[in-house]
Amino acid sequence: MSWFKKPKQKLSSEQKKELPEDVWDKCDECGEILYSRRLAENRYVCPECDHHFRIPAAGHIDNLTDDGLEEEFDLELSSADPLDFEDSRPYPKRIRQAEEDVGPGDAVRTGRGEIDGRSVHVGAMDFRFIGGSMGSVVGEKVRRLATSALDAGDPLIIVSASGGARMQEGILSLMQMAKTAAALEQIDEAGLPYVSILTHPTTGGVTASYAMLGDVILAEPGALIGFAGPRVIKQTIGQDLPEGFQRSEFLLEHGMIDRIVPRPEMKEAVSLLLHHMT
Repeated sequence: MSWFKKPKQKLSSEQKKELPEDVWDKCDECGEILYSRRLAENRYVCPECDHHFRIPAAGHIDNLTDDGLEEEFDLELSSADPLDFEDSRPYPKRIRQAEEDVGPGDAVRTGRGEIDGRSVHVGAMDFRFIGGSMGSVVGEKVRRLATSALDAGDPLIIVSASGGARMQEGILSLMQMAKTAAALEQIDEAGLPYVSILTHPTTGGVTASYAMLGDVILAEPGALIGFAGPRVIKQTIGQDLPEGFQRSEFLLEHGMIDRIVPRPEMKEAVSLLLHHMT
């Protein structure tokens, strides 16, 4: 019977080096090894367990719009260092490194595009840029985006992915919550639709401001959404938290969001919403 068995052979170090590094990805949720091209075609959603991989801002913009951003806003904006902040390294060095790794424009990309031929103003946060934290630049870019949408009479769509306010800017980062909320109030008064899309994770000051102020709030499956983290909440109230606490499914069940939409269906869902709302 040994004739029909193929002996297991381990790859040599030279053979391993010959394998392309970008052919396979591993799902963090189910552990399945996935063909990278197939994963990309499925909008970076695991075809085995529907786990939504974290993607950059450009991925969300491409997923939502017809042809990406026709015009991108405020790429030249960059954070200053008003507090001369330094932790493991100076804040300006941290900013420069993030710009080298991710690109200019801080933790949010903003601009104008189209969804099924309808002009929209879109913002998408990038968690790779210092954890998608909201500092002065993010707050200002969101405000400018809302003002531009108001001037153009366009619907506003913002995709959030953030660890919260940027501690390196102290109280200045917290002020962005009020600034963005005031800009969205003008959008509301003008009767323009604002659709907020929450992805994993959306936490802290972003959750406490523009992320939860949408006329309609959508979320990707399994996204962590909340203000403080579960550990902090548990220590504060001294109680065990329910299973799945702060996940999008829990928030939908308790009326905090309107709908959970898988990423491959997000463009169609937003387009239908805008059709009804305008």
